[in-house]
Amino acid sequence: MARQLDEQIAGRFPVGQRLRVLDVGMGQGTQALRLARAGHKVTGVEQDATMLAVAREALAGEPEGIRSRVRLVEGDGHETGVHFLPGSFDVVLCHGVLMYVEDPDALLAGLARMVAPGGLLSLLVRNGDALAMRPGLAGDWAATLASFDTTTYQNRLGLDVRADRLDTLTSALAGIGAPLHAWYGVRVFTDLAADDAPVPEDVDTLLAAEERAGRTDPYRGVAALLHLCGVRG
Repeated sequence: MARQLDEQIAGRFPVGQRLRVLDVGMGQGTQALRLARAGHKVTGVEQDATMLAVAREALAGEPEGIRSRVRLVEGDGHETGVHFLPGSFDVVLCHGVLMYVEDPDALLAGLARMVAPGGLLSLLVRNGDALAMRPGLAGDWAATLASFDTTTYQNRLGLDVRADRLDTLTSALAGIGAPLHAWYGVRVFTDLAADDAPVPEDVDTLLAAEERAGRTDPYRGVAALLHLCGVRG
């Protein structure tokens, strides 16, 4: 996914431009730190105090030049209008957040307002069109049949959450003035891999296969996650 995001950034902005990035629901800050190391000015928003503490600890271990480019804010993604002015960011990330939001329309509209004209809105969501894939490949046939007619599921933490369909998000992005520019599949072949699975010796080949599948129909359509990139008009 990082490669896909970098590709979209490179295609929209001049080489070497230092971008203003907002990472909403940044978790432990992996993406925020990666972009700060690349020279961008990053603001991370996270409401979970434990995750925020992990991000602060990771940031403290970075050189001063990188630390000075990162601002961490404790808050909810719905509060962006409280903290920031409209159009304040060239790139807005919202990765792995929408599945925890019962009605994402207001959140999406608020995020779009933060994006400067011509800027990028990047979303990572659970693929509501492929919820039957995980239980089907695991041989849980009752759960497989139930998954065809819903956009809710139970994640690996045991939480009841929701997924988004590509057509629905495409319409939503158009409606908030950030129409879909590109989309990718994420975790096409590796969704059943355990979180603590050892890294395979041929990991580079595995990543190349995932990258190729994530860009190629029909494989990307059955990916566990979707990465959507909208461009602010």
